[in-house]
Amino acid sequence: MEVYLIRHTTPLIAKGLIYGRMNVPLAASFEQEKDLILQQIPADLDQVYSSPSFRCQALAAEISAVYTQNEALYELDFGDWEGDTWDTIDRVECSTWMEDFVNLAPPNGETMLQMEHRVLSFLKEVLLQPFRQVGIVTHSGVIRIILAHYRQIALKDSFSLKIGIGEVFGLKL
Repeated sequence: MEVYLIRHTTPLIAKGLIYGRMNVPLAASFEQEKDLILQQIPADLDQVYSSPSFRCQALAAEISAVYTQNEALYELDFGDWEGDTWDTIDRVECSTWMEDFVNLAPPNGETMLQMEHRVLSFLKEVLLQPFRQVGIVTHSGVIRIILAHYRQIALKDSFSLKIGIGEVFGLKL
């Protein structure tokens, strides 16, 4: 199966905003970015999945009139930090989390290990389907987890994988 991991287009946000699960508007560059993405993926995907986040759904709707939302494709849940900026959250809590984000969660959020479990469980189910080509419109964290898994990169080292806005990764799985 060919799987196209597609990161959403540019969100219109304040610098440093923590917006894992938050719905944020899209930048005016959406149309241009969408067109570049469409050039990189097949026009006749068998199935398109999307994170429930608006920034992903808007792109999924441009890829296919019919797509399936799945909560497993959400970005990391930053819990109480959602909507804050990195420079306004408690520095001690943030430093502690950054030292072991794989096993520790932001207050009332989720760990990367929990996120990895939901993402890889979703992907396992997709791979059981009789599709030839699938598009998955999602976030950098989800894409990073999938790429790290298939490239055998430890989750703690997964931020070495750079996932750009509107970037597309094609995998044969």
